[in-house]
Amino acid sequence: MKYTSCSFHDVSERQKQHMARGLPKQKPIAGVKQVIVVASGKGGVGKSTTAVNLALGLTANDPSKTVGILDADVYGPSVPKLMNLKGNPELTDSNLMRPLTNFGIPCMSMGFLVEDVAPIVWRGLMVMSAIEKLLRQVDWGLLDYLVIDMPPGTGDVQLSITQNIPIAGAVIVSTPQDIALLDARRGAEMFKKVNVPVLGLVQNMSVFQCPKCNHQTHIFGDDGARALAETLGVKVLGDIPLHLSIREMSDRGQPVVVASPDSPEAEAYRRVAAAVVQRLEELSG
Repeated sequence: MKYTSCSFHDVSERQKQHMARGLPKQKPIAGVKQVIVVASGKGGVGKSTTAVNLALGLTANDPSKTVGILDADVYGPSVPKLMNLKGNPELTDSNLMRPLTNFGIPCMSMGFLVEDVAPIVWRGLMVMSAIEKLLRQVDWGLLDYLVIDMPPGTGDVQLSITQNIPIAGAVIVSTPQDIALLDARRGAEMFKKVNVPVLGLVQNMSVFQCPKCNHQTHIFGDDGARALAETLGVKVLGDIPLHLSIREMSDRGQPVVVASPDSPEAEAYRRVAAAVVQRLEELSG
């Protein structure tokens, strides 16, 4: 049997229709107005630190806004440490988990449900079940923004979240290093494929300034994320410096936006938060 270009086109269209029927219906998270996902193509680029300080920056810029953080990195949850939170969530009368709160930000994480050092050795179906619980069985109250700290990469968790809930936009975090930018591009392209708007890129660890002489060194390269943003046709939301205080305060569970609000590092995160809000307004306008 000879296949023509038309017959291949028909097969492709039927496959798309079958896939569309198989996708879950998107359902908003109760009480949440807008969901912002913070993602990276690879680990180790400061995604979780950026997510936490973005959430705090949103409230710092506009205290009337309510913001929550969902740690969707099931295998390596960082939010409990970064937000200085421990303990198990209480249950409401309707059997929903109450988020743990610090710095005025309600947080939910797999880290609250397992021991600190316990490895999470789960297959895909168990991970998907955990994500479903984190999405649907938490009493967030009323939130203007829910910031979701995504796991690194472009796998099942990312697809499950993007297919199950409406997402206002994605923030891609990368260092200026070429190898990190390759994976950041894959992350951005994934969101485009699933019709999630990419709000822009955050160039993390953009420059190191010597505390002794103030000389600036671009350890991971110079402006690589800006070049990638131009290629993708998206904006750079801001630059975050490689600074000792960010690392020290994160390790103490005191994010720099609240622990040192007048510092240039905190101001950098607040500028990113303002750029995110501006992009959301542009998309909804």
